[in-house]
Amino acid sequence: MASSDKPPTPYPVRGDDSTTPGKPMTMGQHVLDKGAEMMQSLKPVKQMSQHVCNFALYSHDPTRQIETHHYVHRLNQDFLQCAVYDSDDSHGRLIGVEYIVSDRIFEALPPEEQKLWHSHAYEIKAGLWINPRIPEMIARPELENLAKTYGKFWCTWQVDRGDRLPLGSPALMVSPQPVNLGHVKQELVTRRDDKYNISTEAIRLSRVEIGEPEWINPQADYWKNHGKGFAIDINTTEMKTRAPFP
Repeated sequence: MASSDKPPTPYPVRGDDSTTPGKPMTMGQHVLDKGAEMMQSLKPVKQMSQHVCNFALYSHDPTRQIETHHYVHRLNQDFLQCAVYDSDDSHGRLIGVEYIVSDRIFEALPPEEQKLWHSHAYEIKAGLWINPRIPEMIARPELENLAKTYGKFWCTWQVDRGDRLPLGSPALMVSPQPVNLGHVKQELVTRRDDKYNISTEAIRLSRVEIGEPEWINPQADYWKNHGKGFAIDINTTEMKTRAPFP
């Protein structure tokens, strides 16, 4: 069993309670945080300009599926970086990071690296990728660009198995795909539809004319094309040390 799939340690860091262990914040801490917010620039965080709600599957076990909330910072036209949370409320937990690159950059990656990435065309066309509360007409140009991109998503906090803290090694995530194991569970879709008062099926129909890539590199979506996923094992190793100065 891979480290990324081992059950977490027992209570108090595992259980049905979704709250993170720890004491409530004091009034003094709130004051300190507000003061720091006023005095510091927080420039990288303020560059996050989009909220994307989507679904992700574990590479080594696509039956494990989660709803994800990506807060997106576009560094340039070919590269985006996302902080991924398990919800969009004020207590959302930071569960991972995703990097998104254009097809031009992806094609320049080594084949072994490409295996770790997934395509976005299907989830956009299927209405699974949404920008909550943004009209489709406004989101459409960005969706057309993103349909031609690839992503690499590492999950660092497996909240779906009951972890109340980020435990163990990160897990590689993959995107939904139009194959048996790649279909998102209907209960997840229905729950999100109810939360945002949307219809994923109606969104799918409205995106029929979004152009698909002429070619999706078969090295991406490796699990779908080859039936093999990726999982991380943590191994003890000798530390590298510098030779002492003469």
